Amino acid sequence: MKAYHLNDDAGAGGLVLADVSRPEPAGGEVRIRVEAASLNYRDLMILDRVGQGELNGRVPLSDGAGVVDAIGSGVTQWQPGDRVVASFFRDWVAGPFKSSYVPSALGGNTMDGMLAEYVVLPATALVSAPAHLSAVEAATLPCAGVTAWHGLVARGGMGKGDTLLVQGTGGVALFGLQFAAALGARAIVISSSNEKLARAKTLGGSILINYRDTPDWDAALMKATDGEGASHILELGGPGTYDRSLRSVASGDKIVQIGVLTGFGPKPDLARLQWENADIIGVTVGSREHFTAMNRFLTDKAIHPIVDRVYGSDEVPRAFAHLRTGSHFGKVVVKL
Repeated sequence: MKAYHLNDDAGAGGLVLADVSRPEPAGGEVRIRVEAASLNYRDLMILDRVGQGELNGRVPLSDGAGVVDAIGSGVTQWQPGDRVVASFFRDWVAGPFKSSYVPSALGGNTMDGMLAEYVVLPATALVSAPAHLSAVEAATLPCAGVTAWHGLVARGGMGKGDTLLVQGTGGVALFGLQFAAALGARAIVISSSNEKLARAKTLGGSILINYRDTPDWDAALMKATDGEGASHILELGGPGTYDRSLRSVASGDKIVQIGVLTGFGPKPDLARLQWENADIIGVTVGSREHFTAMNRFLTDKAIHPIVDRVYGSDEVPRAFAHLRTGSHFGKVVVKL
């Protein structure tokens, strides 16, 4: 079979397509014929480490969907032909998070990912792909979808009448927007692109703020909410946005901390958090249990993920390059 590997050869752009042996499932394992894989901001961070001589030989990408191709002994919950999606953390099946789950993140420091024609995983690391979604759409779910669901719904309790602030129009942001619209929550979207804001409006965005035209978007948000603020903030930016998020959160409500899109830098002043009796919910993706609950919701509400662009299996470097531009609206996917 063919599989992409990270490689620090400067002429390879950090990625090499190689012919390797097709893996065989052991007891309790399932082999998946991967049909599509999607990219996340995390994958850019991992690719950048390759230039420093790290992660040579690793198969990248945490997110992938496909069809069960073979099963090992003892597997009863899956059969060849089943449509499945891999969970981001191989070992986090249910219950509270444990630090011991970190090494089981696919496509990272210690675990190969989904950018291969065939992948073997434990049967417990898979969920059924929602029947109304294509493989391309299902491949967008493991990281971005589950992250938004875990933070906003499972732990954040977002529901009808709440107000969500969404930063940007990437994968996690748009899943959050779609969840808010389906739950009856009001959504505030900030972006540097009026075109993207117009598209976000069609997905349920009700208050739209261009942060280039309005750098003090936190003040604009407070004005638009009559001084109340947002009950839920999907904090994706990091140091470049955090202080404004703190000034935007409603009393007694929640900042769901997910990303570091503006990099690692000075720590924000958390004093307002205390005085407003607000919470920060730290989120790194979620469990298979979260994934399964989200899929039920997606099916019930007939929600389709937003796919920005689909690349062929021979266009993976172009897919990474497109994601790096930040011009995408939704998810970037590779079809294998």
